[in-house]
This record gives sequence, C-alpha cells and structure tokens, in this order.
Amino acid sequence: QVQLVESGGGLVQAGGSLRLSCAASGSVVTISTMGWYRQGPEKQRELVATISRGGTLTYADSVKGRFTISRDNAKTTVYLQMNSLKPEDTAVYYCNAETWRTNYWGQGTQVTVSP
Repeated sequence: QVQLVESGGGLVQAGGSLRLSCAASGSVVTISTMGWYRQGPEKQRELVATISRGGTLTYADSVKGRFTISRDNAKTTVYLQMNSLKPEDTAVYYCNAETWRTNYWGQGTQVTVSP
C-alpha cells in the first residue's frame, strides 16, 4: 500500500506561480513512476507531468516550458512547480504513484487561476 498526501494548491492570479508537493509513504520501494494529473470543471482527468524512478520526465504539451516536475533524493516526494499560470490551468490536481500492481491517487488539491 502507498499513501499520498498533497499540498500547495490555492488561488493565484494569471501569470503567477504555485508549487505543489506530494509525499509518499508506505511501500514506496514499489513505486516506478510518480506524477501529477488534473481534472478541470466538466473535463476528464488528464496527465500533467510524470517522473520515473530512472528520472525520465514526461509533460503534457499544454504545460511544457511552464511547469517543472522534480523530486527529492529519497524519491518519496515529488514537486510540481507551476509558473506563468493561466485560467485554463484551473483544476483539481491529483498526485499519482504507479506500481507494478496498481495506481495510487492522492486526495487532490484545488488550483484556481483567476484572470
């Protein structure tokens, strides 16, 4: 079992920045990839960014050049630095941890970007 706790969401004006954090606990050695997904109003959940155990990064085209995913040396906490935020980035952001058996999700943190 893996537990994920997110923090860092909030309200920001367009052009501003936020940093999300996700701390994993439990069977963290089973995690192969961690990342962030988001679900906007009346939209499906979509990938934002991921980082594999080996350090491979993946970004959605819509956030490339604005968002940066990183992690701590212990590989148990991932961060999402979000710069130049746009109103269309408004969503609930979910942390994800992928293991060989299943995917785990955090509770979600709201990010709201005002015009």
